[in-house]
Amino acid sequence: MAPLVHGFDPPERFVAGTVGEPGQRTFFLQAREGVRMVSISLEKQQVAVLAERIEDLLDEVMGSDDTRAVIPAVAPLDLDDREPLEQPIDEEFKAGTMTLSWDASDERIVIEVFPFNEAAVVTPDQADEDFAEPEPDEVLLVRITAGHARAFVQRAEQVIEAGRPSCPFCGEPIDSDGHLCVRANGFKRRDP
Repeated sequence: MAPLVHGFDPPERFVAGTVGEPGQRTFFLQAREGVRMVSISLEKQQVAVLAERIEDLLDEVMGSDDTRAVIPAVAPLDLDDREPLEQPIDEEFKAGTMTLSWDASDERIVIEVFPFNEAAVVTPDQADEDFAEPEPDEVLLVRITAGHARAFVQRAEQVIEAGRPSCPFCGEPIDSDGHLCVRANGFKRRDP
């Protein structure tokens, strides 16, 4: 059976955002077109990697001699989106595998997000075995311009940085009551 495709080509809005207090935040990707909206939960690290890979892909496309598209080096000011996630947030699924590509035919970044599936997790002892990833039940498919992709990256970086500050010694997050720093021999460090 073919998966249900939540397609947005292009979305009116595609952003990463959070719900909750730093240290307890839930991260979401949210795509909207008209009244249709899809929210996908994911991990902070997935947001960071997606933003980094989009940035790398845009830089690669921008430096290519084959590209005719105008790729902005930074996010266009008119695409800056600082609004909160739209409510109500009804999680469609939790993100697992994500793919990213450049479609040169219509000059768009293509992002596919597949649901997390325990059956797709490969343990180290299974690394040498042939493995067929199970078919997903649904997928989020978003196609955005280079300018919108740069704006997505800018916002994703702001969302990630809005969390708990990092310890300058060990890099771990500092809670409001401090944290036990391994680099300070167990002394409790507070937010500087």
